[in-house]
Amino acid sequence: MKRKKAYICILIVIFVFTACSNKNEVVSYDMSNKVNYALSFFGNKHEADNVKVIEEILTNYMEENKEVTISYESIKGDDYFSALKNREQAGKLDDIFMVNHDTMLEFSKNNSLADLTELAENIPFSESVKTQIRSVDGKIYWLPTIVSAFGLYCNMELLEKHGQKVPKTLGEWKAVCEYFVSHNITPIIANDDISLKTLAIAKGFYPLYKEGTQTQIFENINNGKEKLSIYLSEGFALAKEFCTKGYIDAKKSLDTKNTSNDLAEFVKGESPFMLTGAWAAGRVKNMNPNFTFKVVPYPILENGSVLVINPDVRLSVSAKGNNAELAKDFVSYFFKEENISRFANNQSSFIPLDNKSKPSLNEIQDIVTSYWTQTCVIGSDSCIQFPIWDITMNVSRKLLKNEDITEVMQWMDEQVINAKE
Repeated sequence: MKRKKAYICILIVIFVFTACSNKNEVVSYDMSNKVNYALSFFGNKHEADNVKVIEEILTNYMEENKEVTISYESIKGDDYFSALKNREQAGKLDDIFMVNHDTMLEFSKNNSLADLTELAENIPFSESVKTQIRSVDGKIYWLPTIVSAFGLYCNMELLEKHGQKVPKTLGEWKAVCEYFVSHNITPIIANDDISLKTLAIAKGFYPLYKEGTQTQIFENINNGKEKLSIYLSEGFALAKEFCTKGYIDAKKSLDTKNTSNDLAEFVKGESPFMLTGAWAAGRVKNMNPNFTFKVVPYPILENGSVLVINPDVRLSVSAKGNNAELAKDFVSYFFKEENISRFANNQSSFIPLDNKSKPSLNEIQDIVTSYWTQTCVIGSDSCIQFPIWDITMNVSRKLLKNEDITEVMQWMDEQVINAKE
């Protein structure tokens, strides 16, 4: 749509951060009564640096469209998706909001998501992203603002102090972990969500991506012709082994929130490794640890490593709101290359557009090579038509509670079946 030029208004947007709450409240004060349109934007990007970039994009858009105000509200972590589902069920979705693989599947079935196909055709997405954003009905309901990665954080000083090197294969990784366990040091900091499941997905799905059979295999699992456990049992068995051998403190990991408690633990400098999102590398650096670190792909192959990626921070528009077309216009503005590049770089992530720009943070350059050489798997591939992100999270928590892996794999397969009923 054409951008409207109308009245001048004064807008003050105040982002109120609190140390004791996960909620980031946003208060908008309109100093004139000449604003015609008000959009609401709900997301899970809560950290100060992330919100600052979003605020800048909102401000620039409103300066060009003075009849529009946009307020951004955020909630951190799992609480965000619970709140998002509650709003959807109550018919009170915001104009623009962030979804993940699982909520997109649920909301699209409920006809809650606006069709963004025409908008997407005017955005130069990379070919790999294009294969991910189109739904099974041929429409596009979400657009990724970044391609995030999951990696192994390595404390370089601690490794060097103990005469150890950054592992490049599974054998090397196990050997380093055995060394630290023998010195009463827990080698790997893990969290209760993404650590074990991304490790399992990297191990289990990489052969499919390498052979190019992932689309057919995922379709077979969707249709009940094959079980998910056939492909993820080996990966979760590896995660279980790491817990059993003391490479990971299972009990402690159950109380460790991802890209939060795990970061605070890692910067203490007492463990050589951490499994979590590479997008948090900038935050770790800003925490001023007294050691250097770098993030590398998961060394889970006998002869190499695998990077787990996701088209991520996915924007959707409410199909039932009064301002759907204007919301789409803002989303289009968000995807201007200068905006999307700044947003992705701020999160140490790749941009989803068809160019070769890369994150600038030195600590994550090892994952860049893996990304461009495609030695990677997609954590929540769009060909998967069941909530794999939630299911594998719960599998991880069951294993951290030391439940029997055979029973947990059976439970996982049951959840896949139940999700399709």
